[in-house]
Amino acid sequence: MKAALRELRLKDKGLFERYLRFAEHELSVYAFENIYIWKGLFEIRWALIDGALCVFFRDSIGCFLYLSPLCRAVEPAGLQKIFSVMDGYNKNPAFSHIENIEETDLILFPAGTYCIKEKGVEFICKRTDLAGLKGDAFKSKRWAVNYFASHTDKVEYLAYAGELEDACLCLYEKWARDRRQDYADPLYCEMLKNNYSALRMLLKDYRHFKCVGRVVKIGGRIEAFTFAFPLNQKILCIAYEITNLNYKGLAQFIFRQLCQELREYEYINIMDDSGLENLRRVKFSYRPLRCAPSFIVTRYHG
Repeated sequence: MKAALRELRLKDKGLFERYLRFAEHELSVYAFENIYIWKGLFEIRWALIDGALCVFFRDSIGCFLYLSPLCRAVEPAGLQKIFSVMDGYNKNPAFSHIENIEETDLILFPAGTYCIKEKGVEFICKRTDLAGLKGDAFKSKRWAVNYFASHTDKVEYLAYAGELEDACLCLYEKWARDRRQDYADPLYCEMLKNNYSALRMLLKDYRHFKCVGRVVKIGGRIEAFTFAFPLNQKILCIAYEITNLNYKGLAQFIFRQLCQELREYEYINIMDDSGLENLRRVKFSYRPLRCAPSFIVTRYHG
């Protein structure tokens, strides 16, 4: 079955946000911004199937559903139709799958019909913890911020503006080169490349997004930036935090500044660890309150 799938466009934002509000989410993919910015890597199309908004990602490997069908209730027949759409694009039906399923949605996929595999977790922290950095648990973070503040002159923490796009992209390229020298793992290097593509898309259409961008200038030059987007009224997701690695404590400084500024949010989702042990240690060093699991579902083929 090949349904009439529509290409994702900025004008679809209102529709997507309405369907995303049917439930309160914890995972970062459940925001229009974190769907749209991957258009540079995937052909992204969508359809309403039995009342559910379905978001399909497709590349040279195949087609999959990027997140759970968005609706108030998904019927078994609707899931069968969704998998049938993917089968129409995939040479091997075993590739057809749904990614980024939240724990609360697992009830939709009964054992014996579907196979469930944990993909990873996203780390959710209390914003006031990250803003205050109080106590022994945050001693090293507090030291890093204080070191940066006492050893760096002419520091400005500013809102992102469109004219800073090229400078932010240049900083990312420098940061990625430095990271590749330290971590030569092919999967990690591919992730750096993919995230650059998503960043370019985010900056290109930044004015259309509910996105918060902040930069740090040192001596008039951009040496750090961060971008975040709201998942709902309680949770803010950190999409990017990029710094000049030559400035010790700069990463901790810009992160704390953002958490101090955005007081309207109760929680900060600092995203996943991409399966990297060193990144996992960094995430846990911020003492997350909860690790929100993400799942992949395929059909059971007996």
